[in-house]
Amino acid sequence: MSIFFRKVGEAMAEEEKNNVEPVSVTPETDTTKEDVEKAVLTRLQEVLATKDDVAVKAVVDDVHPVDLAIALEDIEDRDIIYLATLLSDATLADILEQADENLQDNVMKLLDVNRIIQIFHFMSKDDIVDILGDMPANRRKAIVNLMKFGDQQTIRNLLGYDENSAGGIMTTEYITVRNTMTVSQALEKVKEIAPKTEEINTIYVLNEKKQLVGTISIRDLLVAKNYDLIKDVMDDNVVATEPETDQEEVARLVSKYDLHVIPVVNKRKGLLGIITVDDIIDVIEEENTEDMLKLGGVSKEESIDSSFSESIRMRLPWLTINLLTAFLAAATVALFQGTISQVVALAAAMPIVAGMGGNAGTQTLAIVVRGIALGDVKLGDNKLKILKELLVGCADGAVTGVIAAVVLYFMYDNLYLSLIIFVAMIANLMIAGFFGFVVPVILKAMNLDPAVASSIFITTATDVFGFFVFLGLAQACLPYLLR
Repeated sequence: MSIFFRKVGEAMAEEEKNNVEPVSVTPETDTTKEDVEKAVLTRLQEVLATKDDVAVKAVVDDVHPVDLAIALEDIEDRDIIYLATLLSDATLADILEQADENLQDNVMKLLDVNRIIQIFHFMSKDDIVDILGDMPANRRKAIVNLMKFGDQQTIRNLLGYDENSAGGIMTTEYITVRNTMTVSQALEKVKEIAPKTEEINTIYVLNEKKQLVGTISIRDLLVAKNYDLIKDVMDDNVVATEPETDQEEVARLVSKYDLHVIPVVNKRKGLLGIITVDDIIDVIEEENTEDMLKLGGVSKEESIDSSFSESIRMRLPWLTINLLTAFLAAATVALFQGTISQVVALAAAMPIVAGMGGNAGTQTLAIVVRGIALGDVKLGDNKLKILKELLVGCADGAVTGVIAAVVLYFMYDNLYLSLIIFVAMIANLMIAGFFGFVVPVILKAMNLDPAVASSIFITTATDVFGFFVFLGLAQACLPYLLR
């Protein structure tokens, strides 16, 4: 702790010497994240305008790479180029690892190939592959060809995997030891390799065939006796995944077994790479965002900053499909046009039935899609789960149906209309529960993303069947409604 305060004191003295105000990275409790980001951006813009090398470096040294990466999103290209000439390769690597894809792409366009190679020396292989994957093929090829031969092979192998698979997010920076080594030999190897690798908390144990047979934590390695053999102190219960496994499934494994790193192996149990928890967190955030957007019929590629034409292109197809399915509901209503014309109150009540059914279906859909993502909902026997959703729909429909019935009775003074809305609400919410469960499961069985089109089918089902039940009952009870 004393070292920390001495470092802070030295930094503050240096700030005073250079007459530069430090940027606070520890905001007070009433300061929001947005306030900190705005303060960093403002200060960075101020010092960049002065072109004072010392001042710029002082600000950069005081700001976390994450905050710098966010600030650089709003910095002019000429300032980014100027900043890149001042910063070390290691500092730029730290910033790029924290930056979003747009900033990474922009910086790569602004820097020459040789500088990029130097920066890549300080970055993990999986982050390099993520950046290279978004580059034009000719520029990517030029950069890879300038790398060391060993790095070239590694990068090309990683680029060969789907970006959403375990192979696409793994890194090849890890430490392995032989199971026949002693603890002292293993420690010597760890000391040799540790400065060059991303993950040192878990050491991977290979046999004579270079197959993954166990793991040992750095803590267990340190407390073991020097003459102990690794095979006697290692943990042979290894949870691993294959490179073709979808990243969402990898995230489920990490969550299930409470891992901070998971190895990736081939069919012969050869160790190909590892996936660290920071990459898993990125996967979880990406998948949750993607599912949320798809439930709303929006592409994951669209953001608030997307252009007008891009937003139209990505939204219009789903709206068109929704329009086509809406005609089914309109056709159902048209079948009972004569009944509606005689009892105008039915037109006022129809949106209640449709709206409640759609909302109930969306609730069930959200639960089921999440269950599928977590592996809690399988494609097998789901009769009890479906029955539960039917009973929930019945109970919710009865409660909301009573409320709707009472309101309509006071509005139109018609007991039969109240009874019809009560029964229709129960029926439609049960329909919503059924389709809210079945539709995403069927889509998953067809190897389609259940979050993409489920809401459209469910809304169509609740509208069509809801209107049919409500208007069908109204037509059957028409003489009583006309009294």
